[in-house]
Amino acid sequence: MKIRKEITDKLLEVEQQEHVKILYAVESGSRAWGVESSDSDYDVRFIYVRPMNDYLKLHKQKDIIEWQLDEVFDMNGWDLKKTLIQFHKGNATLFEWANSPIVYKTTDEWNDIYKNCKPYFSEKIALYHYYGTANSTFKQYLQEDKVQYKKYIYALRPLLACHFIEQQHAIPPVRFKDLLSCVSTKELLDEIETMLVIKAASDEKNLNPKLPMIQQYIEQELVRYEQLSKTMEDDRIADWKMLDDVFVKLLISLEI
Repeated sequence: MKIRKEITDKLLEVEQQEHVKILYAVESGSRAWGVESSDSDYDVRFIYVRPMNDYLKLHKQKDIIEWQLDEVFDMNGWDLKKTLIQFHKGNATLFEWANSPIVYKTTDEWNDIYKNCKPYFSEKIALYHYYGTANSTFKQYLQEDKVQYKKYIYALRPLLACHFIEQQHAIPPVRFKDLLSCVSTKELLDEIETMLVIKAASDEKNLNPKLPMIQQYIEQELVRYEQLSKTMEDDRIADWKMLDDVFVKLLISLEI
């Protein structure tokens, strides 16, 4: 596929020009969710590591590489140290990247890293993240008589992820359709499916009439998950040892 080759070539350019090793690169956003439109861009996210000596310097190194942002590509990456710190915090976005169904590059090192990071998934932090994303989308984009249907996905998907976490106590799947099993009624599911068909066939910026069952579901679930996010116990792992060990192990083995 031409676009995959182009992305692979760009990742190689990052490595060569930034003097880093990319451990993992994936698609994020609507294409990873399986709900892209014909004009959706490519949200490429990658995790990279620098030579060990760079981590021993006294002045702070940049921990993000912002490589390209235009109508076709939104491409940036995180340094491994930043990544491990964010895993320790239970960063839900990182767990989405780690489970993306569209992988452009992976390595044995990344597999070892994620095996050690996976236990740091926090139900409370993830649920609060997804609730916040849905709430922000609802307040900003779903108040008018006509709305962009992609914004329904931006609100529905995190709420369904909240439901999955609440019921399964596990990392939610990335694909939107894999979360639809959390929809409780056939009527609501039918309306969501209709919305997806309309969205896929139209420009992302098109405005369409509100869909009442989806609108009501979002409003109700926002109230419920606001309360649940406040009352859940903090389940984060405080210990750093697994993350420290995998970081040191990788730096010692590097040949960049």
